[in-house]
Amino acid sequence: MATLLLLVIYISFIGLGIPDSLFGAAWPVIYTELGIPVSLGSLVTMLISGGTIVSSLFSARLIRRFQTGRITAFSTTLTAFALLGFSCSGNMLFLCLCAVPLGLGAGAVDTALNNYVALHYKALHMNFLHCFYGIGVSLSPFFMSLALSSGSWRAGYRSVFGVQAGIAALTILALPLWKKAHSEAGEDEEEEKNVGFLQLLKDRRVRRACLVFIGSCGLEYTCGNWGSTFLVNARGLGADAAAATITFYYVGMAMGRFLSGLLSGRLGSRRLILAGQGIGLAALYLLMMAGSFFHVLKRNTK
Repeated sequence: MATLLLLVIYISFIGLGIPDSLFGAAWPVIYTELGIPVSLGSLVTMLISGGTIVSSLFSARLIRRFQTGRITAFSTTLTAFALLGFSCSGNMLFLCLCAVPLGLGAGAVDTALNNYVALHYKALHMNFLHCFYGIGVSLSPFFMSLALSSGSWRAGYRSVFGVQAGIAALTILALPLWKKAHSEAGEDEEEEKNVGFLQLLKDRRVRRACLVFIGSCGLEYTCGNWGSTFLVNARGLGADAAAATITFYYVGMAMGRFLSGLLSGRLGSRRLILAGQGIGLAALYLLMMAGSFFHVLKRNTK
């Protein structure tokens, strides 16, 4: 039963990743169609991130009161309808309104499932869990690129809504699995200790982990939310080609997390984090060098 529940959790994390890469892939077409400044994309992403932070801060209380299975089902359903709302948006205000439930739902399911897997499964499964997140964020720009090739970003949102709605239905049908898994293990989720965020910050290791996460999420969000816009405005790619190109970035992320899962048992958390930081810094340096090279090449050819 625990294995079947783990599979449901993996699929739920695909649903967590699906909305995260969709807006950035569609934004070059959205702001043009709505006739709004390109910079307003930051407002939408900030609202999504803000909703994620708020629901994460209340995650301990939510888990104690509703349990992980119910939070996962409700939050995934909430994000699905938020995606449907995006597809119907005709102005900036409606985009902002849809961003709030999207962020709240994502933050709740993220913290709840991470907490559950950390308590009940090995570190290997935590890495694979985030690999499935990588699958989700890889699917969205791919679907959006197909929709944009037909000239409709709204169709991209609707197709992704269909996938997310299917995952939401699965999480609802899987609700009995949570109780069965706990009964087989002789556990009661309500009796588990869920530590609040402020209490966690008292641990120096947690504070260090937060700093690492700020850096990694900053890089991930910058590329994911603005990569397509950069490729369209600065490199002259079509919106569909830009979205397809960003897909490769997310595929690389998924592959990296899969590899991390395989190496986690051998390297341990500390060495794995240090290796990831080193690889990330090396990749940034190579990108800056490549950007400088092409800039000089472009200037000399004029």
